[in-house]
Amino acid sequence: MHIVIIGGGFAGINLAKELTDQKGIEVTLVDKNNYNFFPPLIYQVATAFLEPSSISYPFRKFFAGKKNLQFRLGELQKVVPSENKIILNNGELHYDQLVFATGAETSYFGMENVKKNAIPMKTLNDAIEMRNALLKNLEKAAICKDIRKRRTLLTIVIAGGGPTGVEVSGMFAEMRKNILLKEYPELDTSVSNVYLVDGGDALLSPMSKESQQDTLNALTKLGVVVKLNTRVVDYKDDTVFFADGNTIQTKNLIWAAGVSAREFEGIPAESYGRGKRMATDAFNKVNGTENIYAIGDTSIQTNDPDFPGGHPQVAQVAIQQGINLAKNFKLMVQNKPLNPFKYNDKGSMAIIGKNKAVVDLPKPKMHFKGVFAWMIWLFIHLISLITYRNRLQTFYNWMIAYFSKDQSLRMIIRPEKRTKADA
Repeated sequence: MHIVIIGGGFAGINLAKELTDQKGIEVTLVDKNNYNFFPPLIYQVATAFLEPSSISYPFRKFFAGKKNLQFRLGELQKVVPSENKIILNNGELHYDQLVFATGAETSYFGMENVKKNAIPMKTLNDAIEMRNALLKNLEKAAICKDIRKRRTLLTIVIAGGGPTGVEVSGMFAEMRKNILLKEYPELDTSVSNVYLVDGGDALLSPMSKESQQDTLNALTKLGVVVKLNTRVVDYKDDTVFFADGNTIQTKNLIWAAGVSAREFEGIPAESYGRGKRMATDAFNKVNGTENIYAIGDTSIQTNDPDFPGGHPQVAQVAIQQGINLAKNFKLMVQNKPLNPFKYNDKGSMAIIGKNKAVVDLPKPKMHFKGVFAWMIWLFIHLISLITYRNRLQTFYNWMIAYFSKDQSLRMIIRPEKRTKADA
């Protein structure tokens, strides 16, 4: 059996790992990047507290020595179900079973100016671009004589009150307190505001009321201006426009407000559900297909009685679906009955700043905050990194940041643009 996996995120990489050295199964993982990365720590790369290599690892290095696993660098363009093949930007692949683990991409809700001008927070490239943009704006502010323009360069608006928005705003607030004036003495009299805006009436909406209130209190104490029931409707000419008519002048709008799955040519329109997610049965097989599966953020499964509206688009769902589907493929080879997917909710968490975090556990129902919750967050994220090398490197960087309240990674590194003749 030849299984082709599209996407090497949480879902895809865990599916591949579970099928390692499995007799009768050959796996080809296809990804447009040649590395796996850890999305929950993207914001720490963007704020220069971690290097990109701390949260990423090359697929070929990871697959080395695993005889039944292969990697293919490419981007999916079309599926041809009648021929059991996919068309990539650089060739074709045939499959016996096809698995979509393509995750989700940033959604701008149809706002073209926001899409063009805001800073997204979804990929490793986004994080590096964000780091470069913010550092360049700090350098511009350091030599800007116009107080109004300087404030625009220094003001940061984060749209989206989920875990990413909360974690980014907390990080920026601590950077402003511990780093900004030390490294940029030219800005000692400047005003630099950090705004966190969300269209809902609470931060961290899926979490408990206690976590929501603790997070709001902690961010406010750090100096973050939290604006709830505030929806972004446009962003142009360095101005963020809100639905209530208010505006904020800024060069830095960070977009963490929503995600959407992708549609692919060759997958029937009736196979898609809410948010462009592929609708699947209890075994993650895409509705209306014979041998095509979807796991993780790109899938929606509504037959789990505990989650009738579909599972949340979080890492644990993707990991567990990848592992369950791998078990089912092994059973398939042995002609044994398959196991339906059942999500085991292990809880949710968010870090706010140094020694500040919130954790909700469902069974038994418990809520933690402060240092203990912060330590849980650190431990869970460390052990979730793909290799020991990533774990050690991240732990080392965190220890430096914890004791020094700083990092030495704030370098503007960007590839030099080459002409076609140079390429």
